[in-house]
Parts: sequence; C-alpha cells; structure tokens
Amino acid sequence: MRRAAGTGALSLTAVLLIQLAAAGPAHADEWRDKEYWLADYGITEAWKKSQGEGVKVAVIDTGVDPSHPDLAGAIAGGTDVSGAGDPSGGRGLGVNPEHGTLVATLLAGRGHAGKEGDDEDGKDYKGPGKGPDGIIGVAPKAELLTVSAWIGEANPGGVPIDQQLPNAVRWAVDNGAKVINMSLGSSSTAWPESWDDAFLYAEQNDVVIVAAAGNRGVGMIQVGAPATIPGVLTVAGLDREGKASWDSSSEGISIGVAAPAENLVGGLPEGASRYAEWSGTSAAAPLVSGVAALIRSAYPELTAAQVINRIITTAKDGGVPGRDTIYGYGIIDANAALNADVPAVAGNPLGTIEEWIRIHRRGEAPAAPAGPEPVSEALPDIPEPRVPTAAEPYTEEDPLPAVLVLGFAGLILLVSAGGSIAVLRIRRSAEASAGAVPEDLAGGEEQKMEPSRSA
Repeated sequence: MRRAAGTGALSLTAVLLIQLAAAGPAHADEWRDKEYWLADYGITEAWKKSQGEGVKVAVIDTGVDPSHPDLAGAIAGGTDVSGAGDPSGGRGLGVNPEHGTLVATLLAGRGHAGKEGDDEDGKDYKGPGKGPDGIIGVAPKAELLTVSAWIGEANPGGVPIDQQLPNAVRWAVDNGAKVINMSLGSSSTAWPESWDDAFLYAEQNDVVIVAAAGNRGVGMIQVGAPATIPGVLTVAGLDREGKASWDSSSEGISIGVAAPAENLVGGLPEGASRYAEWSGTSAAAPLVSGVAALIRSAYPELTAAQVINRIITTAKDGGVPGRDTIYGYGIIDANAALNADVPAVAGNPLGTIEEWIRIHRRGEAPAAPAGPEPVSEALPDIPEPRVPTAAEPYTEEDPLPAVLVLGFAGLILLVSAGGSIAVLRIRRSAEASAGAVPEDLAGGEEQKMEPSRSA
C-alpha cells in the first residue's frame, strides 16, 4: 500500500481488501452463488423493472479488461487519461491493475454460459445476463465506458493526477455517461481547484457521480475527496450482516448511503484465475452505481438529482435514527429505489458544486432567502444590517493528488503479523482521536485474508 506523503498531498484510494482466487480450475458458477447482495438488497426484485438497458456508466479506474468473459458486449468505449495506458482504456495500470476489472464486473457483469464447446451448460438458463456462470452485475444490461488512469506511484506517462481526474470526468460526460463510478477515496477532505470545472460540467450535464467513502483498513478514518464534493453520492460499507464495516468503510458528513463492502466477488483480468473475493468501499460504490443505472433506465425522464433522491429516501435507516455520519441516509434498497412512490425534488439533496464554487472559490456571500412582502404603512428608519464578509477561500497550496492510490488493503497472498499490528494501531488511534466508538462499530473483527492465487 502506498500513500502520498507530505503536507498537501491528496492520496486518492479505491478502498478495498482483496483476496485473489486460488489458482486452479474453479467453476465460475461457484462465484455466482456467492453474490448474496443480489437477493439481500432487493436487486433481483428490481430487475423485474429494469436491468440498466440504454444507460452508459463510466468507470474511472485503472482500466478494464474487455476480454473478460463476463464483460463480453458490455463495453461501449474507452480512453486513457494517464498517457501510459492503452488508448481504449483496456489495459490495467499501476500497482493494482486488477482494480478496474473487479469494479466493472460487479457493476455490469453479464455472466456467461460456460466454457467454449459446453453446449449443456446454460442451455435452459432464463435469468439475467448471458448465462448462469461468472459474475452478474447490478445492471447487467448497462453499457460501460472505461477510463484508465494511473493510480499509485509516479505516473510514467507524465500526466499529473490533478489533470487526469478532471479529464476523465469530462471525457465520460462528452461520451454519453449518465452515471460515473469513482471507486477511489482520499485522506484529504479538500480537492484541487483544477477539479471544480469538471465536476461542475458533470452536474450541468445531469450526470450522477458515485464515489467510495474510503476504508479504515488502509488508514482512511474520514471520508475524503472526491467523496466530499457537493452533489456526489458517497457510499459507505457494510459487513456481511448488514452492519457498518470497521475495516471496509469510513465516517463523514457527506456519506449518502451504505452498501455491502465485505465478502464480495469480482472478475480479474487475464490469468488462469479469473475471479477474486474482495472487500472495501471500492466494491460498494459500483453496487450503488448499478442501482442508479437501473433507475435511469426505468425512468429516463428523471434528473440526476431525482435519481439520487430516490436512492437516499428509500434507503433503510441504519444506526441512530435519521441521517448520520456512518450510514448516511441508510442502507441501499434497490427494489424500493425502483418501485417506491417517491415525490420529485427540484434540486440535489446532497448539494451542488455550483453553489460551493460560488461561495468558497469566488468568495460570494450566500443569497439571502426571500422575505415577506413589504407592508404598506411607513416603517421606522432602521439602519441596514451589516452583511458579514465571506471568509477568504482556503489559501494553502492546492492539495494536488500527487498519488492516486487504489486502496487495496490486500492484493496479497499472506497477511503478516506486522500487518495485524498495523491495523490494531490504526484502530486504537481512531478510537483515541474520535472518542467513543459507535455501537455498530464496537468490537469489529479484523478482516480475514486468505491466500487465493500464487504470486
């Protein structure tokens, strides 16, 4: 795991813990059986109304392998913004090249019908996707746009991350994405000013942006950018029992909803073993992006703000009553998000970056609310109240994300004693700085990592 060091560095991490699949002949349908979230979180019911038809979802990540059997026919286009990757975004980059393919299969995997020449396997299959084997994503009929970025150590392509990320967002919008998945998080709540216009561009073009909240397991105690940007739907992580995950989540006021982040599975690029078990909000985010795609397909007339509103208002409350900093508005419920009667809203309940830029970058005071109509009789001469001057925007050096790190706490074959000690230190440090630990997170167990593929 690598994190940006030094003041002002913004370390974006796609938070997950991963166990690689054991090398050897594993049948893909064994992996389909592990997708507990499809039934437990209302996704199979939601499929009766929509499977994401006609919706493009951009995956801004390390690159997606188009040759994976579960992604056949799913990729509608791609690009590379790093200067170091394949022009189509189809080659994994950086220290964790598997990450983008894992995210893509979980979001829009289509499964497959067994090995080539196996006519019996899947012959009578009538479910979603292309067959009973492999990973079926939340939106198996959505189309993917893949954008590869260099995430991790110094980019050999020479393009800094403060340029890569906004370029990726703009390309996704210009190429028809209605949802953008960003399975990356940061140790900083701030973001470079160079990102403002791109996120504003997405907002003005009615695009839903979903971002991972981050993982305590890699030292991300609080939510960081881009998940702190107003209007972005931030996803926290749950354990297998549906409670807030200790390692595979973080805390912050910008969290919108929580989704499964432990004991998940996804596809790997190339190699003998094409699947892995993994954990983290990097995995939770594409589940929510998939639900957004289902809604945009079923209700194409809804704005991005109304899509987000359906997701957060139909979420099941978790933790303390009402919105909180661990579950946000609650736990994702795909069936309710697709089928509940939800009143329309005029604006994004998570805020807008346009307003944030106006106040914090330009230093303009918030608009005063409209007052009552003036009365007809004469009023006493009251001096006009002084309007406080808006504080100067943050003037410290822009926290340029020198390193975009995919927050794997894994991609490892062996967990050492030193790793366990580090996690314990992180946990104790968090408890010491934050005070009492919420009941949902007290006594959280260490994430168990098992070897699953030879190096």
